[in-house]
Amino acid sequence: MADLWDDEDLYWRENYISRPYGKSGTYDTFRPGYRYGYESAGRYRGRAWTDVERDLERDWASYPHRGTSTWQQVKDAVRDAWDRITGRP
Repeated sequence: MADLWDDEDLYWRENYISRPYGKSGTYDTFRPGYRYGYESAGRYRGRAWTDVERDLERDWASYPHRGTSTWQQVKDAVRDAWDRITGRP
């Protein structure tokens, strides 16, 4: 799964700036959110974003890769990564 994350990491590093929130921080601000969304899409496979969003917000505080980013800073990035992996806009 690490190799696949590396591919996603490269994709988001090159594309984050085009997202509506992209100019509100550096890639390092959003990277933890992209990774969290990527990992969560696999963990909650088959479930809708609306069913898991509250759980993801609650669990963000204990996510080991969160760095200093807050849920408010990364929630849109988490959703973008989730949608990209699940194929659901």
